[in-house]
Amino acid sequence: MKITKLKTFMANAGLRNYLFVQLVTDKGITGIGEASLEWQEKTVETILHEWVEDRILGKDPFAIEAVVGDMIRDQYQGGSTVMTAISAVEVAMWDIIGKSLGKPVYQLIGGRCHQKIATYANGWYGGSRTASEYAERAKEVIARGYRGLKFDPFGFAWKELSKEQTDEAVELVATVRETVGDDVQLMIEFHGRLSATRAIEMIERLEPYHPVWCEEPVAPESIDLLLEVKQHSKLPISAGERLYTLVDFYRLMSLRAVDVVQMDISHCGGIWASKKVAAFAQAQDVSIAPHCSVGPVALAAALHFDVSTPNFFVQETFADFDVPWRNDMVSGWNPLKNGQLFLTDEPGLGLDIDEDVIADHPYQKNPFPSLWDNTWLKNFTQDKTGLEGI
Repeated sequence: MKITKLKTFMANAGLRNYLFVQLVTDKGITGIGEASLEWQEKTVETILHEWVEDRILGKDPFAIEAVVGDMIRDQYQGGSTVMTAISAVEVAMWDIIGKSLGKPVYQLIGGRCHQKIATYANGWYGGSRTASEYAERAKEVIARGYRGLKFDPFGFAWKELSKEQTDEAVELVATVRETVGDDVQLMIEFHGRLSATRAIEMIERLEPYHPVWCEEPVAPESIDLLLEVKQHSKLPISAGERLYTLVDFYRLMSLRAVDVVQMDISHCGGIWASKKVAAFAQAQDVSIAPHCSVGPVALAAALHFDVSTPNFFVQETFADFDVPWRNDMVSGWNPLKNGQLFLTDEPGLGLDIDEDVIADHPYQKNPFPSLWDNTWLKNFTQDKTGLEGI
């Protein structure tokens, strides 16, 4: 069996554009992946057709180590854009393999380790600015069945926090904790905003509200600073969504600079690379919680990884707080029920794209707001479409 065609499909999904990849084989079996990357979908699409396509056509989809390994070596410059393109193709190859063998992907990468997929919600606080508004949203999310919530309480802070900003962030976290009770997990997202000194101070202020973790407290490339924060903090630290190579993850694990690794399968080389990252982490007693902030194909890949990985901890999902046409783009596939994620035994990833629905929602330029200026507050935290739009 050989890959004979690479096709791409772009769809707008509110604050993001989703870029889907389809590989076609000479046996008529197709595989899908997702190459969504905030702000850069058009660029990733160009790389897929101008560079990846020539390196994938004519290849055996079973030859993942050779094909993907050669692309990672040959791309030379590195970074999220090209690694996202490579990751999408890698996932699509697994989809082809699963379909050709009549097996779900998870059975091909270790088999089921977990009967249940622990889940937490993200994106749920669109439309909220004040602590009381966050609390009201949190109650609605818990009513849907979720037992974990992640949110960024820091406005659009960068490096420093004033006393007023610090107090507002602490009040927000305290109010949400009081609202949801002690049995609901809270994950605090920093988005790499703070200096190491300010991050350590803020994490200490958050201790009474026992978050499950504090995520990306400093810039993601600063692994040494991340280690400094971890060494001076009592709360668990997580990071990894903006690392892209096995070398980066090996260094992260060698330093044991985090308690939870959050690689993104859609950006770090795909499913097989993520399994290798999980092995690094397992050797250091570190848990895995894959980042997944984009579309349904990326989520499907994450679910197959989750159930087959011993040190998997919890899976992020935006799916309940996305656009109403999210599931229609993949023929109605929906792994969520009452705030829990489920995975069927359909061959491959278990879903396929609907080209007609995708065509009904054309690409929009730059829909995602900057996290570091007031467009974040205007376009997301004041966006009233979140829960009401689903």
